[in-house]
Amino acid sequence: MTEREFKNVCVIGLGYVGLPTAAVFASRGVPVLGVDIDETTVALINKGKVHIVEPDLDIMVNGAVVTGKLRAATKPESADAFIIAVPTPFTDERKPDLSYVEAAVRSLADVLKKGDLVIIESTCPVGTTDKASGWLAEARPDLTFPHQVGSDADVNVSHSPERVLPGKVLMELVRNDRVIGGISERCSERTAALYRIAVEGKCLLTNARTAELVKLSENAYRDVNIAFANELSLVSGDLDINVWEAIELANHHPRVNILSPGPGVGGHCIAVDPWFIVDSAPESTLLIKAARSVNDGKPKKIVEQVLGATKDMDAPVIACLGLAYKADIDDLRESPAMDIVEALASNGGTTIKVVEPHINTLPQRLAAFDGVELCDLARAVADAQIIVLLTDHKAFRTLTPEDLARKKLFDTRGFWR
Repeated sequence: MTEREFKNVCVIGLGYVGLPTAAVFASRGVPVLGVDIDETTVALINKGKVHIVEPDLDIMVNGAVVTGKLRAATKPESADAFIIAVPTPFTDERKPDLSYVEAAVRSLADVLKKGDLVIIESTCPVGTTDKASGWLAEARPDLTFPHQVGSDADVNVSHSPERVLPGKVLMELVRNDRVIGGISERCSERTAALYRIAVEGKCLLTNARTAELVKLSENAYRDVNIAFANELSLVSGDLDINVWEAIELANHHPRVNILSPGPGVGGHCIAVDPWFIVDSAPESTLLIKAARSVNDGKPKKIVEQVLGATKDMDAPVIACLGLAYKADIDDLRESPAMDIVEALASNGGTTIKVVEPHINTLPQRLAAFDGVELCDLARAVADAQIIVLLTDHKAFRTLTPEDLARKKLFDTRGFWR
């Protein structure tokens, strides 16, 4: 199949990856149906608006909707290619939860036809793409699938994980190299043909199981390196050393590049994906588990430090700057800032003024506390005795030394170093 034969695409899951993916294909002139179970999201997109913060996404979506190349619905319809970009969280026991992926895959059964291509972009444990092919075969015994007959299958199934950075999603979707893993060689070739419509980077072909591990490995690698930086920050605190200065000096070594420490690790990828590897190979992942322990433990250390500073205060007021897991986005998933604010609030006896410029209302888990309120930066800083910088949003650059004078500062990002 050539690129011209992909006459339309259906993207299932219109979140931080799915919606930009749909918009990029639509901008290349391919009619796209975006599918999401949230009716509010669907209605908003059909008005040419977006529900997430991502630079230029609103402009691209609006243009695609106005030109008729993008529309949204709550159920999939017939298409030549289906891209699944739904969440893959983990359970309380840190086991992969594939319920969203399975539901999305099974939702395609009624509209699949011979010649279709199904791509899973959701980050998954090794073996998930094979399972997806099996789920489809159960629902459509009249069609053949690659786990059964390889390259002769009626429907091709592949895994091609997203590799984008929030805040730069639109650019990286186009420019980044794409790892493409088909269950068969034919699956990989057809998937590459589709992505070449929109992707300027290289299409790197492999098999599905390797592609699944590649994405998990990328995020586990980053998690391990962040854990080293976070552990170094704890060591520096114990030894009364400025960790930012120590890292800066160490990085002058030509073969050393220590990352910046932070309040922990958040987001739906780095904080989650390493556990998928651990679950698949628990006896062979001692380093990955250790890194997860360091990063998951960092918020507790920060909470202990902040509460220690309140011991001599009557009714202390704490300003917590930022809830998002990284700068200048609205993504709160797995954010260590959320954990820190919740822990401070649950301690009692304190008023916490949260400043998060990218949201309009407090998340439910924080709104449940009487002493927590969402307010503007100026008011929070003026009222607080203690300021905790949790996310390095550009909006916080407006603070001056005079604003911070006579305040106890906890800078978890090296923002004011």
